[in-house]
Amino acid sequence: MPSTTDRKLTLIGGGGVRTPLVTFGVNDAAQALGARELVLWDPDADRLAIMAALGRAIVRAEGGDLIVREATSIEDAVEGASFVMNSIRVGGIAGRAADERIAIQHGFPGQETTGPAGAAMALRTVPIAIEQARLVERHAPDAWIVNFTNPAGLITQAIANHTGAKIVGICDTPTELFHNIAHALGATLADIECDYVGLNHLGWVRGIRLHGEDVFDRVLADDAMLDKLYSAPVFDKAMIRALRLIPTEYLFFYYERRRALANQHRHGSSRGTEVEALNVSLIETLRDRLGANDGPGAIAAYAAYLNRRSGSYMKLEAEAGSAFDPEATFHIDPFRVASGYHRIAIDVMSALTGAKPATIVVNTRNRGALPDLPDSDIVETSSTITADSIVPLPIDRLPDPALGLVHGIKAYERAAIEAALTGERPTARKALLIHPAIGEWDPTGAMLHDLLDPTCQHC
Repeated sequence: MPSTTDRKLTLIGGGGVRTPLVTFGVNDAAQALGARELVLWDPDADRLAIMAALGRAIVRAEGGDLIVREATSIEDAVEGASFVMNSIRVGGIAGRAADERIAIQHGFPGQETTGPAGAAMALRTVPIAIEQARLVERHAPDAWIVNFTNPAGLITQAIANHTGAKIVGICDTPTELFHNIAHALGATLADIECDYVGLNHLGWVRGIRLHGEDVFDRVLADDAMLDKLYSAPVFDKAMIRALRLIPTEYLFFYYERRRALANQHRHGSSRGTEVEALNVSLIETLRDRLGANDGPGAIAAYAAYLNRRSGSYMKLEAEAGSAFDPEATFHIDPFRVASGYHRIAIDVMSALTGAKPATIVVNTRNRGALPDLPDSDIVETSSTITADSIVPLPIDRLPDPALGLVHGIKAYERAAIEAALTGERPTARKALLIHPAIGEWDPTGAMLHDLLDPTCQHC
């Protein structure tokens, strides 16, 4: 990537609720990124205008020089960009809520990236993500696509398989777990080294070193430490010790499917439904505050939204709690937290410019790093990132408890991508049959009809 101090960065899906965080991150790291402007594009012009205005208020509050503007078209957004971040949600948050509700009605936990709802999201998103990546190839051939779009591993795989675009997928889940491990040990992230293996939303820590000393057994043996690793009590400690693996929280929807579903039934809702309500309230508040020229008030409202959303994470599925419970909130500065999508994205892009080389867990081609999978498979693993280069670090073979799940999900991804591109319903049913969190043929027909038939999408 050529050295420049005048880079254009683009965010496709700029009307989304992550956009102000990304804007803050780009502005904060503008020097390392060489960023002149952040260009936002979204098919929802109203949402786009609100998020762009909030982004400009954030830049003013922080004293930055970053130009934040709305693109007139996706081609305008992409043309000449150095980085193209994509964070799209086909069907919007209402689509997520409907998908999760339908999954629950058919007897499966409702979760946006795993199980039936995750499959529906993938089937809708793959063709659009590939089309947008091809636009990047044409209009910004040197650009890196930084994929936020969920299900992140599958979407990154689809783009890598069907375009020549340079792509990396990011997720804050592994790094968040690393931070929690460091906190449990009374240490900082720089003090520890975690041996992480897996796929996006399907990963495990299988080794921990503190100042070079192996402390994995110490962590496994300590109930208080294990309690500090998750935002809610998602896993039985006896299970973690039996596996000798510390799972990321999304394994809850594989290891504790019945508990997740029972809690969703008890609550009578899903996370997606609650987030939809939070988002509707946020947009109304931002429209009012920004319309009154109250940038600081809009920023404060957005920060409060982030704290309630993050503070209630996994509470519903693990405990039948709610995002609207009084205690379900944080009281922190969400812009300056040590982890989060915006932090990972900025660290990855800063490393790819050559300004700040780093080792980061990302979703990238395997290229021999994990012996159990083909070189072309997208895996989530620690990678050395330098100027215009991502090289996954070699890792040991998958442990037996992870082996079947990882191979099952990669087989599911291949079938789901094929189904998304061909539109063949039997292939989509096969994908759900293969999925380790579904694994039945009979319910897939009616369930896919409800998930994918436009007349039923928001029923």
